[in-house]
Amino acid sequence: MSDLVTGDAVVLGLRPARLPSRGLAIVIDMVVQWVVFLVASVVLLAATSSLDEAARTAVSIALFVLVLVGVPIAVETLSRGRSLGKLVCGLRVVRDDGGPVRFRHALVRGALGVFELLMTFGTVAIIASLVSARGRRLGDVFAGTLVVRERVPGAARAAYVPPPPPWLVGRFSELDLSAVPDGLWLAVRQYLTRMHQLDPAVGASMAARLADDLVACTGTPAPPGVPAAAYLAAVVHERQQRDARRAFGPGAGGPAAQAPAGAGWAPGPGGGPGPGAGPGAWPGAGGGPVAAGMPVAPVGVPVVPAAVPSAAAGGGDAPPATGFAPPA
Repeated sequence: MSDLVTGDAVVLGLRPARLPSRGLAIVIDMVVQWVVFLVASVVLLAATSSLDEAARTAVSIALFVLVLVGVPIAVETLSRGRSLGKLVCGLRVVRDDGGPVRFRHALVRGALGVFELLMTFGTVAIIASLVSARGRRLGDVFAGTLVVRERVPGAARAAYVPPPPPWLVGRFSELDLSAVPDGLWLAVRQYLTRMHQLDPAVGASMAARLADDLVACTGTPAPPGVPAAAYLAAVVHERQQRDARRAFGPGAGGPAAQAPAGAGWAPGPGGGPGPGAGPGAWPGAGGGPVAAGMPVAPVGVPVVPAAVPSAAAGGGDAPPATGFAPPA
């Protein structure tokens, strides 16, 4: 299995494609491309019969470059790494960090593919794939990409990462996450998926240690009174939102569904806290519940408690402590 970590702070639970499957995908792509090239060549030959030899040669070269170089680059860019052959074989091209490929990645792969696949009849690509530990050809090395298998038995049964509590969603939108290494993201995810299987004391200590490491990488202290586990879940969720917006546009990765105030603890799939879980549902919540009605401010902005009516002030009975702070 690959040890890559995606932008969602999830282990890339897909196996790198090896030479047989990649070779079959390339053969399928090449057969389709050559059929299209031959058909287009016959049509252009009939259409340019009145031109001189130099013009017909120029048209043939342009057609060759368009069909055998330009079309694969366009298909790989628009399909986010899935050509016809890769679709049939269950493969996909991804970046080294597990994200979707862009035009520049497809361009480098396509340009070097002319030498690796066409000029040398795949000899260079075969040798490079056999030498590489992850089966990469030269185009993958220079483009920073990797071909992985999508259809892997059991890949869909990934461990569930619990969502952050609603009162922390969007609170870390200004946090700089560029310096956080992939190894730390992986450790945080592994803790979040198993935190309710750990001994409470061990889990709290582990969450505090991971939160300290995350704070050291971001350079911004964690908000006071926020449990370490909830802080980790909120930061992971923020990275997921950013990666979704980068990959699929500004409208992707909207805020999580808000739970009604006072929903309390609700177990989610896999034993984690559900979307309506308050601070007390998270391990390590030693700072006490957040007062109901307290506004939630972004990191770095001081929180000013809202006025809460009391019986002494003539405002009736004080609201009961629910352990849940609704979003501002």
